[in-house]
Amino acid sequence: MLSPPTAVMGSGYVTTVAGVEVEIETDPTLFSPRRLDQGTRHLIESTTFVAGGKVLDLGCGAGVVGIVAARCGAEVTALDNDLTAVELARANAVRNGVEMKVVTSDGFRDLATSGFDQILINPPYHADFSVPKHFIEKGFNRLVIGGAMRLVTQRQRWYRRKLAAIFGGVRELELSPYTVFVAERRQASYAARTRRR
Repeated sequence: MLSPPTAVMGSGYVTTVAGVEVEIETDPTLFSPRRLDQGTRHLIESTTFVAGGKVLDLGCGAGVVGIVAARCGAEVTALDNDLTAVELARANAVRNGVEMKVVTSDGFRDLATSGFDQILINPPYHADFSVPKHFIEKGFNRLVIGGAMRLVTQRQRWYRRKLAAIFGGVRELELSPYTVFVAERRQASYAARTRRR
């Protein structure tokens, strides 16, 4: 499937994703500053956002995932540890006419909110696994029972094993060269801990 054309602005882009046109101001220091990257596009387009659903855009960058979710009526919290990303996500929410709470936090360390229906993540590729490990383990406890973590990556093996160990199972959507993993919280504690009892 061909991606919709992207119009490049001076410091960002305008594109349509999941039927929603977004105008995103970015910065050269952020991930994919000239266009919406294909992994994030797959993550958004494989997700159904429900009006009133509580969504966390974890590692939000300039805020495109949260903005699309908010345009679909979701209650959105967007989070990043990069101050430039946080400032741009706030500005982009205003630019696109949506409300979303934007928080500066290193992963979940400074986020008090929980009870999310969905957590969406495009994790950093060029880091060790300590960052996604934190996202997955701490994210599990921030979901409601029946809530889901959705994560896009090109590095399948580690993520498949980690998500299955924590959540007790994982679905995979192959969108070459990416995989979108979907893991649903079905119990109060980690699946691996439950199995040891």
